[in-house]
Amino acid sequence: MSSGRTAYRARWVIPVTSQPIENGVVCVAQDGLIEAVGSASEIDTSGARVVDLRESAIMPGLVNVHAHPELTVLRGTIEDLPFTDWISRLTEQKYEVLTPDVLRASTWLGVAEAIAAGVTCLAAPDDAGHLALAMKETGLRGRVYREVFGPAPDQASAALAELTGEVDAMRADVDGSRVEIGISPHAPFTVSADLFSDLSAYAMAEALPVCIHVAESAAEELYIRDGAGPFAERLRSRGIDVVAQGVSPVAWLAKTGILGARALLVHCVRVDRDDIARVADSGASVAHCPVSNARFAHGVAPLPAFIEAGIPVGLGSDSVASNNRVDILEEARFASLMQRALHHDPTLLSPSELLQLATLEGARALGLSEWVGSLEPGKQADLTAIRLDVTHSTPPGEPVTALFHSAQSSDVILTVVAGRELYREGEFRTLDWSALVKELGPA
Repeated sequence: MSSGRTAYRARWVIPVTSQPIENGVVCVAQDGLIEAVGSASEIDTSGARVVDLRESAIMPGLVNVHAHPELTVLRGTIEDLPFTDWISRLTEQKYEVLTPDVLRASTWLGVAEAIAAGVTCLAAPDDAGHLALAMKETGLRGRVYREVFGPAPDQASAALAELTGEVDAMRADVDGSRVEIGISPHAPFTVSADLFSDLSAYAMAEALPVCIHVAESAAEELYIRDGAGPFAERLRSRGIDVVAQGVSPVAWLAKTGILGARALLVHCVRVDRDDIARVADSGASVAHCPVSNARFAHGVAPLPAFIEAGIPVGLGSDSVASNNRVDILEEARFASLMQRALHHDPTLLSPSELLQLATLEGARALGLSEWVGSLEPGKQADLTAIRLDVTHSTPPGEPVTALFHSAQSSDVILTVVAGRELYREGEFRTLDWSALVKELGPA
């Protein structure tokens, strides 16, 4: 008779906080916590349901600290445009073309993609309003930041009032689940200083985590420093006054007080030493999205400098409208290659460091490392298993190197959150993939 325990066995177990274990086992208790991690010869699996994952590596579930599941339906539809034109096209599609039903199905499709890619913890802004429920119902862990916009100062009061109602409703919907609610003042070019200040006070009073896109593009920096460029022109065409701030976007955010409100800063490509010091001193964290940044030709964020400054950094896929896929293994590999090419240093960001970024450091960036991000007794049983016997990973050699320089998201064969299987061997356990695809209709 089963004791309610499950023992996952594989060629390799990668705990993160200790060395890889060959022929390892992760034993999960009935309450969804990790009971034991070790070699098959050491772990007592008697009475447990044993799941043999063969020539794979079991590791903590991947942490994607920045995505936009609601935009999944736009994959491949807005390509090869300058960033400001891409933003305009995206806004048009989102608010004038896509229906609420399509946005709902798109959100669920994005959640499904994350689960199949081994993501167990997802953090994402949401404007359509479907993400929190999708994550709750599928069993995914993470954080939903309700997006808020308001570039005109006279919009601040109304925007805050509407947001508080939405946040209250979202908190009620996910109460008791593994989904946390936060807020996302979108970006410096879509949110006024007055609204940023109001949101800072609100977030700190309500203990709400905050997510902000910042220091992403040259156009954004031009807008903040000089009150010029395409973002400034578009706001002025709407009758909104634009004032040159004479400082960097990060320095401007610091003036509003929002950096100190548990802020997750997305991108941070265009930052200098002073900005990095501001971020470190504020206790904010960074979401690094290297593929998206490269596709828009924004540049390369100074990831080694963030790490050296002690800033918590996690990896984000961004939306598939700007990246085309959710693959945190690829984000890690790409991050390493970009930094090595930029700095002419082949030693930067070793596979073991990439492992940390994709798991424990991502959890730390979200303030969740006490519960997830490594395979240790007493932690939540959030884990994934990745095949290493596929052609592009054979022979695998050192397992962590294989994971971050050979493997890809399609090699994932298991995704577990709090001991619950969400995906295994190509089958979703908590959603109906075929019905979801039918909802979107013909391509």
